[in-house]
Amino acid sequence: MSSTADVQVFWGELAPCDHLVQIYSDDAAFLDALEGFVAGGLRGGEAVILIVTRPHRLALEARLSAHGLDLPAARSQGRYIPLDAEKTLRKFMVRGWPDEELFEAVVAGLLERAAAGGRRVRAFGEMVALLWANGQTGATVRLEHLWHRICERDGLSLFCAYPRSGFTQDAESSLREICEVHTRVIPGR
Repeated sequence: MSSTADVQVFWGELAPCDHLVQIYSDDAAFLDALEGFVAGGLRGGEAVILIVTRPHRLALEARLSAHGLDLPAARSQGRYIPLDAEKTLRKFMVRGWPDEELFEAVVAGLLERAAAGGRRVRAFGEMVALLWANGQTGATVRLEHLWHRICERDGLSLFCAYPRSGFTQDAESSLREICEVHTRVIPGR
């Protein structure tokens, strides 16, 4: 188990264009990592785009608030942009597949808002985990590639997470396929 200092150092070393993934066994491990990612960005003057399920957003916001982060202020400054993962997916999915043009439009609007004033941007997305959980493996990998291109083009640091329980069929092959599209894999206990 990592210490809090180790996690802070890790997030402090986050580079533009990093595309990270965590395969986690329990929500506590996931929320620990997500809290470090979001808090590190906000404390460092970066903007954070959070595309997450409602239960995870509420749990994360409780943790961040308990550690003194002023989320309403960050939100009003455009530095904290929380979005619902399912609603966001519906904006660019067409017949079960991510439409590249619609995706680019959604993300471009978010990045423009978040990067105002030249801020660095980091984002967390849970949309891929939702697609994966619904058995949409091809759409998941396609969405990961679309995000990866955004990371490289715009210098976005991106964190993705998948619950280990979603890897039910041929877990080794599935894990390898997901991990290959990321620059780093974060331990998930």
